[in-house]
Amino acid sequence: MVTWQGYNEPRLEQVRILLSPDQRLRASGRLVAAGPSEQFSASFELAVGEGGQVKRVLLRTATVEEERQVSVARSDDGAWLVDHGKGAERHAFDGALDVDVQFSVLFNAIPIRRLGLHRESGEHDLPVVKVSLPDLTVEAVRQTYRTVSVGDAESVVRFESGDFAQDITVDANGVVRDYPEISYRI
Repeated sequence: MVTWQGYNEPRLEQVRILLSPDQRLRASGRLVAAGPSEQFSASFELAVGEGGQVKRVLLRTATVEEERQVSVARSDDGAWLVDHGKGAERHAFDGALDVDVQFSVLFNAIPIRRLGLHRESGEHDLPVVKVSLPDLTVEAVRQTYRTVSVGDAESVVRFESGDFAQDITVDANGVVRDYPEISYRI
């Protein structure tokens, strides 16, 4: 079990993570935001395959007004199937292998682990499937991950998306310890 607390907003994320040496990852978690600008809860189930590529994410959100859900799954032929409960739609999403969920720091571990950026230097500009919370909008975005430093116990990886950039500290497994201005592990 790993728990992160938000820096600027009252937000908690708690995740049960099962890691494998071959980059597989299974996780189930919950995110709760209780700030003046964001009030929602979200739960997710995540499966990452042996190549470090996302296989499936199931997300549910709840706000005062409504509940929503979405399933985002990658088929064997590389297409993404997005289902908001009305039937799946196929998308290419620029060949993305990773999913990023807004406000969730767990999802940064996926490309970091897949690319080994916590073990050796590298830089990658990636297409990513981004899911916004709490509305569950799904879109393709570009994100860059670049190793800043590598250590035995922790490494630092720079994350960039649009005009936003931040140095993320990860543990020896590539899981986020500290994401300045966003969340830190407690």
